[in-house]
Amino acid sequence: MILFVKDLTVIDFSYLCSARGPLGESWIVDLEMHGDLNEESMVLDFSLVKKQVKRIIDDVIDHKLAIATQGDAIVSTSGEQTNVNFSFGNHQLAVSSPHQAFCLIDTDKINEASVKQFLEDTILPQLPKNVSKIVLNLRPEHTNGFYYHYSHGLKKHDGNCQRIIHGHRSTIEIEENGMRSPRLNKLWCQKWQDIYLVSAEDRISAAELKFVTPIENGVHSAYTASQGYFELSISEAVVDILPVDSTVECIAQHIAQTLKLDNPDSSFRVAAYEGVGKGAIAYA
Repeated sequence: MILFVKDLTVIDFSYLCSARGPLGESWIVDLEMHGDLNEESMVLDFSLVKKQVKRIIDDVIDHKLAIATQGDAIVSTSGEQTNVNFSFGNHQLAVSSPHQAFCLIDTDKINEASVKQFLEDTILPQLPKNVSKIVLNLRPEHTNGFYYHYSHGLKKHDGNCQRIIHGHRSTIEIEENGMRSPRLNKLWCQKWQDIYLVSAEDRISAAELKFVTPIENGVHSAYTASQGYFELSISEAVVDILPVDSTVECIAQHIAQTLKLDNPDSSFRVAAYEGVGKGAIAYA
């Protein structure tokens, strides 16, 4: 017997890509659960499937930075910190965060196949014995519009969004004077493709870094949040420094206000998404 759940959850995370750097992603998760019927004539109650499997996925990878342990990243630990150095193209990053901010996967490359195998191997042993196999399908949101990948961290967030490198694959909808503007949608998605967004108030000097060696021509940021201390040094070429926090609300407002400054005679509506099916709307 096969039990299935479509759109079980969405994984919002970032991973280290040798070509593109820290890459924000949002993957929708579909689940098949193979097994025998239990005493309730079910493979597993749907409410338990949704709670238990989603909890495992949230615990092991959601809002984390995924790293291939057989890849090029150099990973070390120092007390409560995990430190990572990584080169991609002509750029570099160095990050230090509490251990729970990372997902280490025994593979040479992070992609849908390796994450799928990792999650299946992690989830199955935690399910009832009558479940003999699970099959996950990981897929990005289908869209006919433009989208961008971004990574960030939110120091003021009590939950897992505070982790300094996690991210999203997001669409954007910009209207100018009440009309959808594909040109502006494309412009902003190209501007922020594979970007790391940092809040100006989180910037520090190279001398203030505690755990990582500063990257040459880099942007350095750090903060302490409820889960611990986070710091990052990353090549300036892949960063945009925002005058606000990088919450989706502030992102939407920042884009709207920037457009208004450039086009004072126009009015703008900006719907910025944070991954799949959620976001914020701002006007200017």
